[in-house]
Amino acid sequence: MSVSRKFAPLSLLATFGCVGAKLDRLLASLLALSLLFASQILARPLHAEALFADLLAADRALGPNAAAFHALQEGRVDDAANLLRATLAANSSDALAHQLLCRVFYAQDEADDAIRQCELAVSTAPVGSDQASDDNLWLGRAYGMKARHAGPIAGFTLARKVEASFSRAVELNPASVAAINDLGEYYVDAPFVVGGGADRARALAARTMPRFPGAAHLLLARIAVSDNHLAVAESEFKQAIAADRTTDAWIDLAQFYQIQARPDDALAAIKSALAVDRTHGPALVDAASILTKVNRAPDLAERCLRDYLASHAKSDAAPAFKVHLQLAKLLVARKDVPDANREIAAAAALAAAYTRNARSTQGL
Repeated sequence: MSVSRKFAPLSLLATFGCVGAKLDRLLASLLALSLLFASQILARPLHAEALFADLLAADRALGPNAAAFHALQEGRVDDAANLLRATLAANSSDALAHQLLCRVFYAQDEADDAIRQCELAVSTAPVGSDQASDDNLWLGRAYGMKARHAGPIAGFTLARKVEASFSRAVELNPASVAAINDLGEYYVDAPFVVGGGADRARALAARTMPRFPGAAHLLLARIAVSDNHLAVAESEFKQAIAADRTTDAWIDLAQFYQIQARPDDALAAIKSALAVDRTHGPALVDAASILTKVNRAPDLAERCLRDYLASHAKSDAAPAFKVHLQLAKLLVARKDVPDANREIAAAAALAAAYTRNARSTQGL
C-alpha cells in the first residue's frame, strides 16, 4: 500500500482481528474546513473571494492551533509537535491540540503516543460536536495502528476498541464519509467475533447509498472482493467512479487491478485518474505506489510524487517527509544517488527522528 491510501499501510487482521483504518485523502483546506463548516461552504459556488474568506474563518476557528495545523499538513511534524506542546502547556484541556498531536505521532507510526493524545482529545472535546466525531475517528485509527503489531489477545481487545471508536464517530457525525469508510472497511475485514461481518457492511452501505453513493459503491466493492466476486467488485468500483468522478475513485479501481495482477489495467486507471486530477493531492502518492508495485511507468511515478510535493494540497494523509523518502527510493533504484540524498535531507528537515530511523530500517 501507499503512504496515503492505507496510511502506513492498513492491512487489517495482521494478527487475530488486528485492525488499522483507511485515512481519507483530503486536501489541506478541506481538512481544516471539516472541523468547522465544510458542508455549508461546499454547497456554494467556489468563488475566489468567498473561498478565501472561508479559509480565513477556518483559521480563526482553529485559534492557537492554526499554525500547528498547517505545519502538520505540510509535513513539518517536528515544528507542529513543538507548537502543540506549547499550546497544551498553556491549556491542557485544548481538545483540538490533543487531536493534532495525536496525528503528529500517527504520521510517524508512533501508536502509543498517538493513542494517548487521542484519548485525551476524546475526553476533552465538546460533547456531540463534529470535532468529537473526528477525535473518535483518529482514536480508532491509532488503536488500529497498535493492533497491527499486537499479539492475538491484545489484538482482540484493540480490535473491539477500533470498532467502538469508528462506530462512535459515525454516530456523532453521520455525514462523515471518512468515518463511514473506516467503519465499513473494518466490517469487511474483521471477523464477527470482534464486531465485523459482511452483513453489517451491507447494512452500512444501504444506509449510505442515498446520500453518499460513491462511498456506498466503494464499500460494496470491498465486500465483493472479500467474497471473491471479482466481476461484481470491478463493477462496483466503476459505479463509484460514475457517482463521484474523482481522482480517488479511479485510484481505488487501479489498486483493485494491482492486487488482481492486472498491471496494464492499473496503469490505464491511473492515467484516467490523472486526467481528472486538478489539485495534485495525496491521490498522486497512491498512484506512484501502485505504479511501483506493478512495475510500470517509473517516470510517471516520479512525476506524481514531485507534483504532490510541489502542490498546495499536501496533507497528513500523505506526510511530505514520507513522500520525500518514497521518492528517494525511486531515485536510488535508478542510481541517482545525489538526488536521492537531497530528498532524504528534505525529509530530515521535516521529521528528523523518523527519517533517521527510516534510513536504518529501509536501507536508504
